[in-house]
Amino acid sequence: MKKFYFIVLLLLIGTSTTFSQTTAPADSMVYVCPPCNGSCDQLQFDKPGVCPHCGMALVKMSLSDFKKLLAAKPITIAFYLQDGVEVLDFAGPMEVFITAGFNVITVSKTYKPIRSKTVLFITPDYTIADAPKSDILVVFGGPTQPTIDDPEVMAWLKAQISSDKYVMSVCTGAFILGKTGILDNLTATTFHTAIGDLAKAYPKTKVLANTRFVDNGTVITTAGISAGIDGALHLVEKLRGRPYAKSVAETIEYDKWVPDNGLIVKTN
Repeated sequence: MKKFYFIVLLLLIGTSTTFSQTTAPADSMVYVCPPCNGSCDQLQFDKPGVCPHCGMALVKMSLSDFKKLLAAKPITIAFYLQDGVEVLDFAGPMEVFITAGFNVITVSKTYKPIRSKTVLFITPDYTIADAPKSDILVVFGGPTQPTIDDPEVMAWLKAQISSDKYVMSVCTGAFILGKTGILDNLTATTFHTAIGDLAKAYPKTKVLANTRFVDNGTVITTAGISAGIDGALHLVEKLRGRPYAKSVAETIEYDKWVPDNGLIVKTN
């Protein structure tokens, strides 16, 4: 019996050693939980293994980079959604940003449930009358003409845009950004069948085909549907670094992400 207790004690000591929080120097490497938007995102360990809280494999990171992540300013992202919005256009980037620990809010003209392109209904968090200030604005594809033709909505969207604020479009959401004027004299992309229409509608914009995303510094446009995930991961990389973005991709099991697999016109 004593031998049994001794073995149990050794196992407990080994477990606590594997998952103990480290007090290593700032330039050393630590093991942290991949972003899962849980409290364990703030923990650090001194050995590789599995997070005892969420069960995910720990990833290696410098302690200084980890501290920068913990001290980073919280980010709020506003998703403007309209009737007929393509589900994966917004659901893919939403999963990326939420996993990255960002605060995502949905905004529409009214509180009326939004019917997506298929059967999904979405109840917006806010309307254009009461939406809080956000750090990033994202617009999406689907039937964009009603949004473009709505002066109230376009006035609100234009008011959200500033030189120091990130703006992103997915798929034909680029038509909405084009209407605000922000794409003038920039390079952009959109859904592959709408390339010609975007170029015709906004002749001041250089429109590229066969491009997953185009980054103009603070203005990012992506191609259709799944390309929005690439654009979202690229934005996470800009804000939190490549190792963090890579861990986000691994968390959501998106193994198709290739960093820089787009056109980067300008960095900021």
